[in-house]
Amino acid sequence: MIRSTAGALALLLALGAGEAHAQDVKAGPWKPLFDGKTLNGWTPKIAKHPAGENYRDTFVVDHGAIRVSYAGYDTLDGQFGHLFYKTPFKAYRLKLTYRFLTEGGLADTPAWARSNSGIMFLSQSPESMTVEQPFPVSVEFQLLGKDGDAPRSTGSVCTPGLTIAIDGTKVKEHCTISKNAPTIPNGTWVQAELEVLPNGEITQKINGVAVHKYADVTLDPDDTVAGGAKPYILARGAAPVTEGYIALQSEGHPIEFKDIQIQELTAR
Repeated sequence: MIRSTAGALALLLALGAGEAHAQDVKAGPWKPLFDGKTLNGWTPKIAKHPAGENYRDTFVVDHGAIRVSYAGYDTLDGQFGHLFYKTPFKAYRLKLTYRFLTEGGLADTPAWARSNSGIMFLSQSPESMTVEQPFPVSVEFQLLGKDGDAPRSTGSVCTPGLTIAIDGTKVKEHCTISKNAPTIPNGTWVQAELEVLPNGEITQKINGVAVHKYADVTLDPDDTVAGGAKPYILARGAAPVTEGYIALQSEGHPIEFKDIQIQELTAR
């Protein structure tokens, strides 16, 4: 109930702003990035191996989902991986569903990597990564499952090789936790949505609820996380990042991704 003229005006202004924001972009049709049957259109890049080598079938298709599988591994041995879609994108909405499998990862998976994966975007290409490089220069929409009894919210944002700004302030930390996102038990399907607007504003959603908003993605010459990427970053300087690849992460715990769709956006 609106109890004052000022309150009613504020609500109308907020609704108007939301409508104007929605009209700032033109949305194309939703298109699948995954055919549900094959890895056609996707390129694996696993640390210690060249782009295109799907080491020990890390990425497989099973029952309509892309599965990160460690069935062929004896140890993880730092072989973090990513599965890249073939086309770079600028502005778009991306949606998919994911679930961490209930069986655990490998014995030498680091504690921080248990029930941990992500959607990398605005990323460098797999071919531009060094053979040893564990993570691409990218933004990570981090996906976390339950690990122990403590709260562990999914949907955080991490920035290997990059910086972002939240509410106009440059973020110094590598990862920024999503404080309003839920802790989701492994085995549960979750919908993740990502919106990258033409003006550089980015929103991450979990099950339809916004858990992060930020902007100003910029290369970070001082980064130490994307090991081996320093020459790539220094060759470009502290430049804005407005285009890049999308990749699904293999970080030591089995996970599945399905219903992967994209809707490209253009400024009106």
